[in-house]
Amino acid sequence: MTNLVEFPNLGLSLEVSRVAFTIFGVPIYWYGVLIGIGMLLAVLFAFRQAPRYGISVERMIDVIFIGFVLAIVGGRAYYVLFVDFQYRGFLELIDLRSGGIAIYGAVIGAFAGALVGSKLRRVPVLPLFDLVGMGFLIGQSIGRWGNFTNQEAFGDNTNNLFGMISPATVSYLQSNQAALAAKGIVVDPAAPVHPTFLYESLWCALGFLLIFLYSKRRRFNGEQFLFYIIWYGAGRFVIEGMRTDPLMLGSFRVSQLLALTSAAAALLVWVMARVRTAGKPLVIPEIPPTTRRVTVETPDGPAGVVISWPGDSQAPSKAQLQAMALTVWEATQAEKAKAEAPEEAGGEAPGEAPEEEKAEPDAPEPEKTETETFVPGEANEEKPAAEAEAAPEAARPETAKPPAKKPAARKKPAAAAKKQTAKPATEKKSANAKAPAAKKPKAGESPPQKSE
Repeated sequence: MTNLVEFPNLGLSLEVSRVAFTIFGVPIYWYGVLIGIGMLLAVLFAFRQAPRYGISVERMIDVIFIGFVLAIVGGRAYYVLFVDFQYRGFLELIDLRSGGIAIYGAVIGAFAGALVGSKLRRVPVLPLFDLVGMGFLIGQSIGRWGNFTNQEAFGDNTNNLFGMISPATVSYLQSNQAALAAKGIVVDPAAPVHPTFLYESLWCALGFLLIFLYSKRRRFNGEQFLFYIIWYGAGRFVIEGMRTDPLMLGSFRVSQLLALTSAAAALLVWVMARVRTAGKPLVIPEIPPTTRRVTVETPDGPAGVVISWPGDSQAPSKAQLQAMALTVWEATQAEKAKAEAPEEAGGEAPGEAPEEEKAEPDAPEPEKTETETFVPGEANEEKPAAEAEAAPEAARPETAKPPAKKPAARKKPAAAAKKQTAKPATEKKSANAKAPAAKKPKAGESPPQKSE
């Protein structure tokens, strides 16, 4: 599983093994290791840049997992669908150790997974696509070196500085002469070939650098994603035309056709978006707070508590989560105890004074009337009707009104009662002082009797 790879025009020879290491006798190939390293670096980059795009790292983890799974499924399905090869069984169909993942299938699957995951986890789609596009450029620039260790995905003959030849390239070209001729590819197996993996790796690395530097000047969300499609599509269209292992759809190279179509469509969308957003500031979404339900041990037993923290901050540790949850639980119990305390004391609502201490609002007092007092046992003569009518209005006694009944449920404070008790004496004195003088009787009339 070792190849002697030579670059004649550079005077360079390398021994390249396909196997990175073994685990319990199972070989682990460089192809998978390099793809894993590329994805890991892409994820770390996305985590670091997420707050600048208004994305919660906590929520993005779930989206990345969904995108990763669909990227593998999509890449393998795309390759199996268009490759000119008959697999002998299901295990061989899903065996990825020797390659067989089409990058465009992986890109389509990853973006489909990101779209679904962003809807489920409520992550802004376009800013997420901006990060995913740059992450793909990182992953592709590193993962393409897996093609180098496998000595695959190379081009036709070349005499340039980077021309490459190895026993693996010679063997592949010799055994596929007829199939290559049917596709219109004429190649000399004994001559150096284009290291197309190297071209694509360098193209992706340069694209990542340029798009990342442009990120501070982006005009709208999704612009960097469109740049990724344009940049990668333009490079892939040229590089795909050199390769000797193209996936065909009739007489067309599938990846070349898809690269040209996607790049042209993305360029058109970018022009339209730039016109629409001209003069408008970039709107970065707000990061929602991160919430989590934590089970905490309390004196009453285990209790579930929902806690939250700012979405753009680092997630608390397990010990910190427990402390936060316990603090929230204690605060909740204190509020509950405070609300129940007045009900146990007397049923009054919290914050209200006891009923007997309530100050009754000043109500208008009933009009005081002056009445004559009838003493039992004494003779009381009624005034003649004619004399009562002739008396002046001021001297005419008013009809006594029964005192208004006060609500029995309410008790007035002692100070108020004392004040009201002392009031009638003052009023009586005032009434006596202002009483009109009695009119002298006429001749022949008997004086009116006073009642005490």
